[in-house]
Amino acid sequence: MIKDNLNSVCERIKQAALRSGRRAEDIVLVCVVKEADTEDVREAAANGVTDIGENTVQAALSKYESLGDAANLRWHFIGHLQTNKAKSAVKVFDLIHSVDSVYLAEEIQKEAQKIDKVQSILLQFNVSGEETKYGLRPEAAKDVLFAISGMKNIALEGLMAIAPYSEDAESSRRYFKQLRGLGDALAGFNSENISLKHLSMGMSGDFEVAIEEGADIVRIGSAIFSAKGGKGK
Repeated sequence: MIKDNLNSVCERIKQAALRSGRRAEDIVLVCVVKEADTEDVREAAANGVTDIGENTVQAALSKYESLGDAANLRWHFIGHLQTNKAKSAVKVFDLIHSVDSVYLAEEIQKEAQKIDKVQSILLQFNVSGEETKYGLRPEAAKDVLFAISGMKNIALEGLMAIAPYSEDAESSRRYFKQLRGLGDALAGFNSENISLKHLSMGMSGDFEVAIEEGADIVRIGSAIFSAKGGKGK
């Protein structure tokens, strides 16, 4: 099941990339494993998955310890990160997608400095304005970038957003356009530790639209692990 679903997802990524004049090889598939067990992760890795996404630090630690370094996986944190979990997150994750405050960035900087690591992060923005969504306000972006520019143990590599859930993937398009526009507006920000080269957007229900709008990281779980290869988020 996982192999077939992965093949289907990869083909859909390829077609979406072609429609947007890009290469499938330039799109990072983050396989979201919040509803998968360790054996599912092993199977996904055996079928070519290199990037794993987890929503909670505790769940990631459990899978990380079970799998060990042998799987040679890159770990992505995609859920809401509490500041008191920053220490553990910095030890495990290659890329933290969901930094949504200067205070959280400061905690990550502090913990990364302790272990002499440069922690890669993305800034999460609330482009829909939903009160239930985490994320920075777009108008705060430049002030946040300025604050992070002084954090030597952080590499800010791009932006992330979550579109409101809908059965209609097209309804996500305007939110993805907003994030891409924000990235374009911030592209000239000059700092050694800020590159803004990634846009992390799109999940199982809308990743094709996200790719068409510029995503180069997509976060896909149910379309890989569901028995039906579902299109839910």
